[in-house]
Amino acid sequence: MAPMALKGVAAKQELAKGAYVTFLAGSGDYWKGVVGLAKGLRAVKSAYPLVVAVLPDVPDDHRRNLLNQGCVIREIEPIYPPESQTQFAMAYYVINYSKLRIWEFVEYEKMVYLDTDIQVYDNIDYLFDLEKGNFYAVMDCFCEKTWSHTPQYKIGYWQQCPDRVAWPKHALGVPPPPLYFNAGMFVHEPSLVTAKALLKKLVVTDPTPFAEQDFLNMFFRDVYRPISNVHNLVLAMLWRHPANVELGKVKAVHYCAAVCCHRSISCMQTISFSLEL
Repeated sequence: MAPMALKGVAAKQELAKGAYVTFLAGSGDYWKGVVGLAKGLRAVKSAYPLVVAVLPDVPDDHRRNLLNQGCVIREIEPIYPPESQTQFAMAYYVINYSKLRIWEFVEYEKMVYLDTDIQVYDNIDYLFDLEKGNFYAVMDCFCEKTWSHTPQYKIGYWQQCPDRVAWPKHALGVPPPPLYFNAGMFVHEPSLVTAKALLKKLVVTDPTPFAEQDFLNMFFRDVYRPISNVHNLVLAMLWRHPANVELGKVKAVHYCAAVCCHRSISCMQTISFSLEL
């Protein structure tokens, strides 16, 4: 089981109860997503700050823009996986291992991580009151073509619809895979012990197609607890598993999906209308 509790000197410090946190790298326009996230959290009257973990290559003017939005800037050093021939599902995933640095933010008792392409439409501050000692996130699925390298995709095994296709344990010779979460949003407890364990494990773990998401799923397997998809509605859920989506209850939307533009635009319009933006 991955260590979760704060220990040592850090545990004796007076901790802030919590904060939202996101990750930013490079000089592109991704900072605008952080601005949108900050505005969204303000709009729903969140009581917690937004911490932005930035790599050294984020320009000063982008940082100033985020400070003007009330964000807390924390510069971090990048983390790279061991050299490997493994192909990532997306080339830019390699830099995402740097997200592991947020476990070092031990001035906070608990944090809610949100990708910059997530927008919050309702208050989710209650997530900071979840029981300690667990890692919380929303279940992903294996329906999109980016999962075509997996046995789950090939046999149509969807953890969102477990009764659709039974796992062929005898044919494959292995038990069903553990529950798998989307790492675009999760609730975690910063800890220097956990941060050190993450980096130590990373050194001996080959990179995988979904980079830090696969890694976090492996590392926190024993303490992962699923939460409702209303906290991280990945767009693909709208057409892959519409029966599992209650649009009227959605609190955060994750605007990522490997789809054609007209479908994405249509979904954004549907969500915006349904949530009365």
